[in-house]
Amino acid sequence: MSAPLRVGLVGYGVAGRVFHAPLIAADPDLELTAVVTSQTSRLAEDHPDAVTVPHLEALLAHPGLDVVIVASPTPLHAEHATAAIDAGLATVVDKPFAADTASGFALIERARAAGVPFTVFQNRRWDGDFRTLRRVVVDGTLGEVRRFESRFEWWKPSPDDSWKSTTAAPDGGGILLDLGSHVIDQALQLFGPARVAHAEVHARRGAGNDDDAFVVLDHDSGTLSHLWMSAVAPLTGPRFRVLGASTGFVSWGLDPQEAQLEAGMRPDDPGYGEATAPARIGTDAHGDVLPLLPGDYPGFYRGLVAALRGDAPLPVDPRESLAVLELIDTIHLQNRK
Repeated sequence: MSAPLRVGLVGYGVAGRVFHAPLIAADPDLELTAVVTSQTSRLAEDHPDAVTVPHLEALLAHPGLDVVIVASPTPLHAEHATAAIDAGLATVVDKPFAADTASGFALIERARAAGVPFTVFQNRRWDGDFRTLRRVVVDGTLGEVRRFESRFEWWKPSPDDSWKSTTAAPDGGGILLDLGSHVIDQALQLFGPARVAHAEVHARRGAGNDDDAFVVLDHDSGTLSHLWMSAVAPLTGPRFRVLGASTGFVSWGLDPQEAQLEAGMRPDDPGYGEATAPARIGTDAHGDVLPLLPGDYPGFYRGLVAALRGDAPLPVDPRESLAVLELIDTIHLQNRK
């Protein structure tokens, strides 16, 4: 048995506390060793064996680390990832891994030149509904897919004072960069390269950055992707609706893993990742219930361990995440004209 890989985590906000620390702690091949956070008491309660450090420099000086997870706010991703790469440590950055294409490309090249493993936490590839949809797309059940609809919406008509609401889009804020990093990535994973055919980006709540967006991608494969991202949707639509030449697929509601982790459920608890509402597949006249595969965010970290031990490629190729940033930059440029 190999010793667990020692992990340093940058940030203990929602990303670090909900998405990363529980997954790391639940993996026997990983050890949450040190965390950059001011929430000393909360970290001690959640993960008593982890050491709190005051800043990134202290984390990088901590002895024996094998990998650094950057879960700080997006405007700091490039700076923090660069420091980890320069320290020679394998580096994972939460999505979006940079605020723009140029910064993202620079990170990839820096890691390549240094020979440092570098990947991006695109956790929504491990959503149960997406895993199920990918399976029926790949096995040809739907036939030629003509239209892919994906929605990531909620109802929050008044903005809060978080950095996501107050940071301008060019600096890493806004819903297009935040949620677009998920829905655009999923579309590219399913249907391949695409160009922006149409985009609508709005700041409905007057908070200074976008909170409502609609994007149409025209894929080289012939599929059209219609993608919605919104914080101001009083009634949400289906999470996925996919129209194929043979049949269709529709699912409702967000994957449960985020809510489960937020509530304190562990990835090895019974029922983790299991959705309550199945998908529907078929036609209006002849439809069937399709149970969803369970969500599996721990799969990212299993893949990371395998890659760092030389047994598999990295779980996410950062060049794929760069392609997402390129499309988002295109949309931002079009929206500013």
